[in-house]
Amino acid sequence: MQKDNIVLIGMPGVGKSTVGVILAKVLGYQFIDADLVIQEQEKRLLREIIAEEGTEGFIQVENRVNATLEAHHAIIATGGSVVYGKEAMEHLQEIGTVIYLEVAYPELAKRLEDIKGRGVVLRDGQTLYDLYLERTPLYEKYADITVNEYGLNVEQTIDKILSLRNEKKCKK
Repeated sequence: MQKDNIVLIGMPGVGKSTVGVILAKVLGYQFIDADLVIQEQEKRLLREIIAEEGTEGFIQVENRVNATLEAHHAIIATGGSVVYGKEAMEHLQEIGTVIYLEVAYPELAKRLEDIKGRGVVLRDGQTLYDLYLERTPLYEKYADITVNEYGLNVEQTIDKILSLRNEKKCKK
């Protein structure tokens, strides 16, 4: 199987969709928002799936959909909770280069002031900081490349992704 896709992972609010759309245009790739694929396949909004199935049920649906995603020459923006699905992450690693968009917690907290409106998967009593601490090791585990977005705008983030990806290709 060819690894001709780029898979973006990271916390909600790091810019996976924003960066992904522009990166797809720059590379002439298609753009796939995995959350929209889930909604299309399930014929429900993410928040409806979470309300009806609970957090764990949503994670199972997300894992199943992402584990069967088929794409070529695509930028795939995943939901922040995709890293809970082992099968999904193994599949995404097989079909693409996994890039972790990393943002420090204080910046993330600023970006996510309206966390409920974003469909962020939080368990009862869990804070954004708890979620950040829980997910960061998973993002690091699955990433082929980590892009620290500190002080970068969208264009600079894209430049950094492209240069790190080219470095990685040259080392192979």
